[in-house]
Amino acid sequence: MKVTVKLFAAVRDIVDQCEVMLELEDHATLEMLRAKMSEKYPPLRPLLPQTLFAVNAQYVPDSTPLEENSDIAMIPPVSGG
Repeated sequence: MKVTVKLFAAVRDIVDQCEVMLELEDHATLEMLRAKMSEKYPPLRPLLPQTLFAVNAQYVPDSTPLEENSDIAMIPPVSGG
């Protein structure tokens, strides 16, 4: 299945895109998506352990199953003051 992931802040800067489309196996979980992002975009690896994902406007755990039409957002850690 194909999923589109919206990117924000540092993640968007690293990938240099506001969203990416990825091919995942059917019945993939958010954990599988995280692994695919690490594989496809190695510079993201340091951020991935602290990055949150929202699916359909809800923060969800890595065990969450994904659907092709899900609204997925990748939100990196926020810093500043």
